[in-house]
Amino acid sequence: MLKKEMFPIASIRVPVKRKKTLDEDRVLALAEDILENGQTTPIRVRADGAGFVLIEGLHRLEALSALGEETIEGYRVKARLH
Repeated sequence: MLKKEMFPIASIRVPVKRKKTLDEDRVLALAEDILENGQTTPIRVRADGAGFVLIEGLHRLEALSALGEETIEGYRVKARLH
């Protein structure tokens, strides 16, 4: 079972392909929701050297970053071996 952890936002790298899907309006709406209700859904990251790579939760990550937060709640998952 996955365990929730707090991750430093600065240590999370977003893949270029994932960045292209960013919707600023969605980030703003999500930031407002997070201000009212807090972060309700954790992101997913995988370890990558000293940092992490974002797997799921780009808009949540960007919303919390825009709000000035330094950490984000998430799950650490293992990379799939192909």
